[in-house]
Amino acid sequence: METAGEPKALRKTLHERGMRMTPQRQMVLDAVRSLGHATPEQVCRHVQVGAPTVNITTIYRTLDLLDQLGLVRHTHLGHGAPSYSVQEHEHVHLVCHRCGRVDEVPCALLGPLGGTLDAEYGFELDASHLALSGTCRDCLKESS
Repeated sequence: METAGEPKALRKTLHERGMRMTPQRQMVLDAVRSLGHATPEQVCRHVQVGAPTVNITTIYRTLDLLDQLGLVRHTHLGHGAPSYSVQEHEHVHLVCHRCGRVDEVPCALLGPLGGTLDAEYGFELDASHLALSGTCRDCLKESS
C-alpha cells in the first residue's frame, strides 16, 4: 500500500491537480514524515541538510500546498508558527504552558464533549488535530 510520503503518491496527487512534481516538494513531505511534528523552520533545517539552497519561503509555500492537497495538516500548538504533521496522524495535543511539553492523546477522549456540542449547539466537533493548553503532570508536581 502506498502512503502519502512515497514519491509515487505525491506525484499522482500533484498530477491529478495539474501540478508538477519537484524534488523540493518531496523533500518537504519527507521531512514532515521524518520529524513527526515540525514547524516550518524545523522542516527547513531538515531539508537544508541535503539541499542547502532551499529557502524558508519555499518551505512555507510547499507546506501550504501540501496542506491544501490534504497530504499534511497543521496545528497551532501555542504562540508562533504552526506545527505540521502527516494527515493520518490524528490525535489531540496537550500543550504545557510552563515547559512546552506536547503529549498526544486519542481523539476519542473528546467524544463526550463532541456529543454535548452537537446536542446543545448543533456543532460538529472535529477533534482530529486539536491542541489543548494546560499544565503537564511534571510541572504540577514541581509546583506543589
